[in-house]
Amino acid sequence: MHNNRTTITQFLIEEQRHIQGATGDFTALLNDIVTACKVISNLVNYGALVGVLGSADTQNVQGESQKKLDVISNEVFLKSNEWAGHVSAMASEEMEDIYPIPEQYPRGKYLLLFDPLDGSSNIDINVSVGTIFSILRGPEGLTKPTVADFLQPGVKQVCAGYTLYGPSTMMVLTTGSGVNGFTLDQNIGEFILSHPNLRIAPDSQEFAINVSNMRFWKSPIKRYIDECLAGKDGVRGKDFNMRWIASMVAEVHRILTRGGVFMYPLDSKNQDQGGRLRLMYEANPMSFIIEQAGGMSTTGHERIMEIQPTSVHQRVPVILGSKNEVERIIAYHLTEN
Repeated sequence: MHNNRTTITQFLIEEQRHIQGATGDFTALLNDIVTACKVISNLVNYGALVGVLGSADTQNVQGESQKKLDVISNEVFLKSNEWAGHVSAMASEEMEDIYPIPEQYPRGKYLLLFDPLDGSSNIDINVSVGTIFSILRGPEGLTKPTVADFLQPGVKQVCAGYTLYGPSTMMVLTTGSGVNGFTLDQNIGEFILSHPNLRIAPDSQEFAINVSNMRFWKSPIKRYIDECLAGKDGVRGKDFNMRWIASMVAEVHRILTRGGVFMYPLDSKNQDQGGRLRLMYEANPMSFIIEQAGGMSTTGHERIMEIQPTSVHQRVPVILGSKNEVERIIAYHLTEN
């Protein structure tokens, strides 16, 4: 029964065969990322049994409290990807500065950005968390990478993906030709293609937003949510469900599976920061995945993947998901007073 199943390595090699001049570097890099995610999955699964839950009593560059698993997962990603010669530098949500590859290792042509453990506030209560990653191509002949080399808009991404550590571990991936999902078979230690060609339904009756921030919202978001809450008695003429997990990976995965819209909009509480979510580690990779699955992603005023980054830790508003719902929210922003 196992012989006819496509592993992620087989899938990547077959994809690579369609690319003229492919060297195998990219496939090898993704295999290193897969290895890192398997290690993190194992740590998440064992949790308290191996003493990795709880606070690390430190803060990351964003000023947020780090969990032990944040720190460990960050180290796993660095060590899995620094030695093989596929990347020239990495950047992590958990580190203030970029991480150039140590001198003793060869440097490759790719730049890797990642959020090693998204939604880690959920770890101690055993709710789904995940890893998000984005791959960029470095400038030609790059020998001494700098922050400026990373500041590429989302449309320049070579690949984006996330791994969801839930009841099963899943990796969802795009290289610019659709979105595919792979489930980790724990018995053989391989990710198996389980969700080929994921597509997002254009219409939805589900939304995800942190309603506790309602008093800070701008008028377009308040209008949209008020209409959803009015249900079939209101102008939308249908009832909506609300979901909020506080893990972007879990939210996006639900939208990919059954449609919906996720919002972390600009509001009066986060506007001085430019928004809540990080452009390079969260918004860009997730926008790439969402768009490749037929959905849309916006700040409300512009396509996220066209934003020219000014900092690797830049924050932006994020509204993404089912195309028709996102288009409605954009229209409300256009008529904003």
